[in-house]
Amino acid sequence: MYILGIETSCDETAASVVTRDSDGLPQLLSNVVLSQIDEHSEFGGVVPEIAARAHLSALDQIINRALDEAHLGLSRIDGIGVTSGPGLVGGLMVGLMTAKALSASRNIPYLDVNHLEGHALTARLTDNVAYPYLLLLVSGGHSQIVRVDGLGTYTRLATTIDDAVGEAFDKTAKLLGLGFPGGPNVEKAAKKGDADRFRFPMPLRGQQTLNMSFSGLKTAIRTQAQKLVPLSGQDVADLCASMQKTVAEILANRCQRAMEQCEGIDILVVAGGVASNSEIRQRLDELCVQHDYSLIAPPLELCTDNAAMIAWAALERFEQGEKSEMNLAPRSRWPLDGSTESVIGSGRKGAKV
Repeated sequence: MYILGIETSCDETAASVVTRDSDGLPQLLSNVVLSQIDEHSEFGGVVPEIAARAHLSALDQIINRALDEAHLGLSRIDGIGVTSGPGLVGGLMVGLMTAKALSASRNIPYLDVNHLEGHALTARLTDNVAYPYLLLLVSGGHSQIVRVDGLGTYTRLATTIDDAVGEAFDKTAKLLGLGFPGGPNVEKAAKKGDADRFRFPMPLRGQQTLNMSFSGLKTAIRTQAQKLVPLSGQDVADLCASMQKTVAEILANRCQRAMEQCEGIDILVVAGGVASNSEIRQRLDELCVQHDYSLIAPPLELCTDNAAMIAWAALERFEQGEKSEMNLAPRSRWPLDGSTESVIGSGRKGAKV
């Protein structure tokens, strides 16, 4: 079974082809990603309208490149997986309509895929990880700890009550004049900094909840930066290093407590764009060694948004006989664990967790 994946949920236009080999092991045949960093950099963030137009102009070519790299024609494709949420609706519409058109014209099934499920299952593509496992999903829009017991069986143990960790990186980069994309630029600056110069708060640490909060950290960085104005290059590097160390400690603390609650699991998977941060990976690796866990972190190119994870999630669901109808609409919000209520906003005054 050859599956074509399409990803257009934010600012990467991507296509990929995956399959299984004769032994049933995952095979990544192609993975093409076109970044839109240049289109959005002058605005300091992703502009939805620009992103949608860029997807529309590039997607056909990206799909053709993915097929060429896989040495397959469209006639060999058995199914199409496409991100239909969560994400920016304009971009989702481009990918979804393209998948529907290919499905109708070639008479092959297509399947809508939850972008978060793509991240959640990436380790099964790259490392053939068996269920169950613990997932730390950290990106620009999400910060969650999820217990993964099987395909479609997800239990959210923790989330952020305000900013996602990736958003905190982006806003810190913007505050310090490091530009877009924020996460990689903060990590680059941090390599020249002293991570022990500043002690930033770790919100919610010591409380019963496993949830996370990053807005207070962001405020603390702004307050410290204002005290140092005008900032030197070393000041910026030290702020980035101290911030990055604090985030790594927060995530490790929450994962440790989640491990203590999850009997019968000895694998921690970290996924999402922030999973590419080397400081965070190192801290999580240390944690896993201490608790006899195995840490699985995908290759850097599969941490950020990509179509390989979408194609793989679709393949697993196609194998269960699933497919989508033509009247499907994109979803800007689509929780991985639909049974757990959102707590976004609980960090604001007067709100409740």
